[in-house]
Amino acid sequence: MPCEKLHTRKRRILRAELDVEGSTDSKSRPEAGASDSRPLRHQPKAIVLRGVVSVLFCAAGVCHFVWPKAYMSIMPPFIPWPRMMVLLSGVFEIAGGIGILLPRFRKAAGIGLVALLIAVFPANVQMLSQEWIRSNSQVSNYSILLLLRLPLQTVLMLAVWKAAFPGRRPC
Repeated sequence: MPCEKLHTRKRRILRAELDVEGSTDSKSRPEAGASDSRPLRHQPKAIVLRGVVSVLFCAAGVCHFVWPKAYMSIMPPFIPWPRMMVLLSGVFEIAGGIGILLPRFRKAAGIGLVALLIAVFPANVQMLSQEWIRSNSQVSNYSILLLLRLPLQTVLMLAVWKAAFPGRRPC
């Protein structure tokens, strides 16, 4: 009996959400310039952002398995077991990329991907320092790109946060 009440309540809530979203009544439609009244999980921007984040992280994760030596070459010397860490980060990137699409795992995936971006930041710094040494401290287009990559990590963290927690500010 309690389960029937719960299911009935869930159906009523779902119907109410569908009525708000699917209503063709002009009174229920937001005016031009007004904010979107649909639940945040149904807003197109959030859905597109989740797709972009998913593809980006899944592709990057696969690259860890296709070209592990390239990733091992930028591993900072203080990190033990470079090959295992490269493969493990690839697994986490793929898992996070898939998880961000699944409502049940979205928040955990978002937190995990932000943590992963923080964890791989030293490898990006290592890559820049190796390029700086290789080019005899000469500024090149490649070194500029590597330098710009560092603040890009913050932009990527914000994108992951917005994909996992639409409508919530990170701070």
